[in-house]
Amino acid sequence: MHRALASIARITGLLGVTKYEPPAPSGMGDWRAAFPSLVPKTDELRVQAVPQVLEELRGHPFIATVKMDGTSSTFVMVDGALHACGRNHSIAEGENLYWYVAKKHRLAEVLAGSSLAIQGEIVGPGVQKNPVGLKDKSLFVFNLYDTRTGEHLGDDELRKFCAQHALQPVPLAFEGERFDETVDSLLAKAEGTYAGTTNQREGIVIRPTTPRRSAVLGGRLSFKAISNRYLLDERD
Repeated sequence: MHRALASIARITGLLGVTKYEPPAPSGMGDWRAAFPSLVPKTDELRVQAVPQVLEELRGHPFIATVKMDGTSSTFVMVDGALHACGRNHSIAEGENLYWYVAKKHRLAEVLAGSSLAIQGEIVGPGVQKNPVGLKDKSLFVFNLYDTRTGEHLGDDELRKFCAQHALQPVPLAFEGERFDETVDSLLAKAEGTYAGTTNQREGIVIRPTTPRRSAVLGGRLSFKAISNRYLLDERD
């Protein structure tokens, strides 16, 4: 088992393999518009592919959040109208996953008159086999981005915003005042199960507590560590 985990870590790290994301459940037939250019997309690199980021974060306060296993989504007001977006495009309003979540969490009301974009993971029945074990589809917020200033909000601001608007932030895995992790230690800490289940969690996302820019990434300092046990389960 340990040899298999090590082999996966080496091979996927060297090749830069990322998790396969299926097409948006709604399909391109529900295409509304291109992904809004005023919001950055949510893709993050694995730490094995960019180990230099560890030195950029070293010594700084940090957080690690649980990477929810679902589908990425973005919600933002454009010209006074809510756009519900998948990974690559804005999706027409209708009977689909993104608008179900938008209406469930009243996101048009939450974002009315706001320059903020909400980005999160939609999880639940019918999404990636629902490893989180939810009874209904829900949104877990992992980013708040201010389209006016072009900056991400920090973790404290994100959690306060979620509390004010009855939204669920992604769970905290661990945090610290001085980052001093290695690739191996992060891969070990990425392992675990989703709360209340025996299902392997996908991994963790690591960031400074206060947003910082990364010269290595050419943007926000944020990266992920994917659990090798999760990868093994995906291949079974």
